[in-house]
Amino acid sequence: MQAHELIGQTIAFAASGGLDSCTITRWLTDMGVKVVAITLNIGQPDDPDLEAVRQRMLASGAVEAVVLDGRALLADEGVLVAQAGAKYEGQYWNTTGIARHMTTKLMLAEMKKRGIKVLSHGATGRGNDQCRFQLVTHMLEPDFQVYAPWRDQTFLDAFGGRKEMIDYCQSKNVPIKVSHKKPYSTDSNMLGLTHEAGKLESLDEGAFAIDPEFGVLPTQAPDKLERVEIKFDKGVPVELNGKKVSPLEFFNEANIIAGRNGVGIADHLVENRFVGIKSRGVYEQPGLELLGATFKYLTQLVLDRRAHKFYTQISLLLGEQVYQGYWYDPCSEAAKAALKHFCQFCSGTIAVDLYKGNVIFAAAKDAPNMLYNEEAASMEKVGEYNHADTEGFLKVLGVSARILARQNQITIK
Repeated sequence: MQAHELIGQTIAFAASGGLDSCTITRWLTDMGVKVVAITLNIGQPDDPDLEAVRQRMLASGAVEAVVLDGRALLADEGVLVAQAGAKYEGQYWNTTGIARHMTTKLMLAEMKKRGIKVLSHGATGRGNDQCRFQLVTHMLEPDFQVYAPWRDQTFLDAFGGRKEMIDYCQSKNVPIKVSHKKPYSTDSNMLGLTHEAGKLESLDEGAFAIDPEFGVLPTQAPDKLERVEIKFDKGVPVELNGKKVSPLEFFNEANIIAGRNGVGIADHLVENRFVGIKSRGVYEQPGLELLGATFKYLTQLVLDRRAHKFYTQISLLLGEQVYQGYWYDPCSEAAKAALKHFCQFCSGTIAVDLYKGNVIFAAAKDAPNMLYNEEAASMEKVGEYNHADTEGFLKVLGVSARILARQNQITIK
């Protein structure tokens, strides 16, 4: 879709209030496009003054600027991500990915109220966010269209880079926040921060090259353990250190607790982007890492061998699904339904010790569906387990082992 096709129309633009948002809004307005700027409050720690963002978008030419509160929904989705163990390529939590899904979902609902059928965003043509905006829009509102300026040659011809955008905004008296270029870029929400680009593209820089927003680096954390206790009810955290909490309250408090202990600084080294290139980022996600780690301990206690194997497959699947923009498709919905079945057994209280970036199991209690039995597992007492019973079990297994050998299928001698 090209900008000239939008002249005279009203579109909704996902606005962060940054240089790209202001430039795109002013440029489209100058072309005769009516822009409704929609900003999501997702608990972003690096830009909390969303009224200032709203005013900046109006000054950039938006006919209207709206701030939607997405914090509760994002917290609920964050719990689901933690339950699923949905780390991309098994390495880091999909904080930006899940935020793009729910941002698009809330934007589409607002657009329907206003009769707007074109969603626009400032995601570049080389990243993953463009996939998420596009696919979620087409899945939830198949008759809506998506306009991406960074895929419009007219826009690309006008703005070769940051300098041209700054010059343009200054010539139009747009009140942009201009500062010296950060050594890396950050995308943030209450579940975590994605740091990438700039100096982080160099393999000479490690994970500790960032300045954490939520807390401290593990090397700066206290030299003592901090005990944390989380109570789960069917997979949902309902108490933190004895205090009843909603998912939103949990993340607000957990980010502080885990952040001051350096928890959740993740370096993937390089990841495989959906568009086919490798990229690098450093991820900061203290509260989500605390929740995910404690929930993982609970699953180890309540799921049997086959269920746990299936659960790990769900984790890998959903980690990729949310990364690529398919969190709402039938495959994801089926996987989430299976996850919900497992979560009905995941009640109990898990205590962990936090120490310099580590989440260490400390204790478990009040887990009515726990399969671990100290007596059956004991090396000291037999209990219901009779060692002699394994004689027949191993004879049966030995039949196929001997057949492999006698038919010359075992080549190691």
